[in-house]
Amino acid sequence: MSAVETVRKWDDHQPRRKRWKKVTLWTAGVIVLLVVSALIFVNVYINRSLPQVSGEKQLDGLEGQVTITRDADGVPHIKAENTADLFRAQGYVQAQDRLFQMELARRQASGRLSEIVGEATVDQDRYFRTLGLRRAAEKSLEVYSEETIRDLQAFADGVNTFMEEEPLPPEFAMMGIEPEPWTPLDSITIGKYMAFDLGGHWERQAFHAYLLQNFDEEEAYELFSSYPEDAPTVLSAVDMEESFAQAVIPEPFNGSNNWVVSGERTESGAPMLADDPHLGIATPSIWYQMQLEAPDYQVSGVIFAGVPGVILGHNADIAWGVTNVGPDVQQLYAEKRNPDDPTQFEFEGEWEQAEVIAEPIEVKDGDTVELEVLETRHGPVISEFAEETGKDEVLSLRWTALDPTTELEAVMEINRADDWSSFEKGLEKFLAPAQNFVFADKDGTIAYKANGRIPIYENPDDALLPLPGWKKETEWKGFIPFDELPTSVNPEEGFIATANNKITNDDYPYHISHNWAQPYRYERIAEMIQAEDDMTPEDFQAMQMDVKNLQAEEFLGYMTETMNGDWNDIEQESLALMKDWNLEDDAGLAQPLIFHHWMLTMQDVLYKDISKDMRGLFGGSAQTTDELLRMVQDGEESRWMEKAGGVEEVLESSFRKTITELTEMYGEDPSAWTWGDGHAVEFTHPLSSIGFLERFLNPGDPEPVSGSRVTVRAAGFNDDGIVNHGASWRFVIDMEDPTEAYHIVGPGQSGHFRSDWYHDQMMDWVEGGYHKTSMTDYEGETLTLTP
Repeated sequence: MSAVETVRKWDDHQPRRKRWKKVTLWTAGVIVLLVVSALIFVNVYINRSLPQVSGEKQLDGLEGQVTITRDADGVPHIKAENTADLFRAQGYVQAQDRLFQMELARRQASGRLSEIVGEATVDQDRYFRTLGLRRAAEKSLEVYSEETIRDLQAFADGVNTFMEEEPLPPEFAMMGIEPEPWTPLDSITIGKYMAFDLGGHWERQAFHAYLLQNFDEEEAYELFSSYPEDAPTVLSAVDMEESFAQAVIPEPFNGSNNWVVSGERTESGAPMLADDPHLGIATPSIWYQMQLEAPDYQVSGVIFAGVPGVILGHNADIAWGVTNVGPDVQQLYAEKRNPDDPTQFEFEGEWEQAEVIAEPIEVKDGDTVELEVLETRHGPVISEFAEETGKDEVLSLRWTALDPTTELEAVMEINRADDWSSFEKGLEKFLAPAQNFVFADKDGTIAYKANGRIPIYENPDDALLPLPGWKKETEWKGFIPFDELPTSVNPEEGFIATANNKITNDDYPYHISHNWAQPYRYERIAEMIQAEDDMTPEDFQAMQMDVKNLQAEEFLGYMTETMNGDWNDIEQESLALMKDWNLEDDAGLAQPLIFHHWMLTMQDVLYKDISKDMRGLFGGSAQTTDELLRMVQDGEESRWMEKAGGVEEVLESSFRKTITELTEMYGEDPSAWTWGDGHAVEFTHPLSSIGFLERFLNPGDPEPVSGSRVTVRAAGFNDDGIVNHGASWRFVIDMEDPTEAYHIVGPGQSGHFRSDWYHDQMMDWVEGGYHKTSMTDYEGETLTLTP
């Protein structure tokens, strides 16, 4: 080709290239415009679902005007002319901030997550359908008073008005779902789920049976919740591992701290009270803070999203808080099945017909799973929720929370109480879960009651294992009478504190539980109260943030002195650090990182012969490990210690493994390690695992946090080091002025990720920054609801 031809050919292509360039630029511009338009649309779509917090809005069904003032912390102060309007507005406001959380909560408790999630949650739904929380709620609804049902319906009407008239939160579009109308049954079902979350020890009975099935008796008994005096033997032939591998087990460290002191111990001369329930840590918070005001109803505090009233808090006369009693309110029964009819079971030599309940599980993008639940005289057959059918023997569950109970009615009554007498009267209707209530009033009374329906066991050892369901003699002997439940009013020592610790002495005539929390939180609380006079709210706040580790104080010296290993340089440096520790679980220190991993690794060494699935039922493993350490520290012999090579070998091997793992994760300089490296909080949103959503729903990086499972500042963590359990709400009140109190609701009030109140209390939760809420002196934007 000649040069002229080449130039001519190049000239011929010029217009086409210019046109292509123009087309490319035009296309890119269109794409950019479409992306920007889409972002604007999504932004507008998301923002339009933010709650209306000011102006005026008509709300169907109101009888009068209602004002809702959200203060600087996003706390709604609802003021109505009557209680019907008050609860209708409460339902509307909760739906504004927490509707998606409410939707997930009622589905989880009802065993209906698979309808919106798919096959991933079928096993979980099987379990909750078998357990029957919603069936229990249906029975409970029948015994509620007409007045409370009207309140529940007014609340539901407010939720439904929001769903009908307002844009839904963006999570509904993400999941591709539309919520069904809210009902009073949904609120009661959520209440039943909280009873489930706070447990009742059936899983420990199953674990004890597993031990007797797989180990010699002395080894088994050593890991029992308490050593049985009558040496019971396992009565059930059911394979525990096969039956319960997929069971949904509540967090074993669910509990709380609370305490109340008399005016003799405070600077103000009035009682002071503190409460911090220890539950799951996530976004949104399990708690929603509110103030409710009507002519005959004035209360401030927190409530579960989806439930009316205020379950914990104060009014202008009284204040109260709770911790979990943790009594033995669940009993497994071995049931003999009729070989000719799998729906019949033996009782006193006769075959009794079990109730057969159809519980079909609809599955998103899948076939409906047909499930039949059998209920014996004791309760649902839970050993077959995974479809292990056709056995000669099964296990059923007797549980107080599956009876008709009236907790939400009790909430309404205690909200109106004005002294200990009226408050205690309201507690008569609070049956499950059993709770340690502490109380203070403006007149100076402090009080305590371990409240709830607690079964009577003729022989306390019966609560350690499944019982033969075919014998009448194994039935519960009723319940501890209300007037005989553990109670204390104005004790001489001037304070009352509970932290899921043992609450009775050997003189108490009834059995409460074989399963108590480690004593360290209670001991530290009592230690701090007894060390101070003239206490202030700031002192109580500091107590709630206290991180002294009494478990380490008890055992660390023995642990380090017992080991005589030939250590490498990193192990020697780590050991030197442990001997020079102030015993505080501070996020900036290396020692708590080493200590807590060491304690967990010690459990792996001790219990290596216990299957992984059964370790999930070993909810009190930390307490049991403490007991084994105490035994050998006191010169007694432990079969599990000896089986693992003796206490020195257990301590040394678990220490070496701990340091090796921490070196792999954090480097070869132990002095540079920190507890916060492996102990941080992010308040995880349930949808944040979906790809790009994490950056929106879990804003920011996880924050290092002090405390642990054994400190007053409770902060449990998962295998990834994310703090997922602890003080879900912190509360302090001085009854000198019972109209105001101090709170932390981590990570914030709102469930909408674009809200200013979405994660605004996250750092407050980490650092202990309380906000004051007043029932009389508040300001902010006000939304007026009119008929």
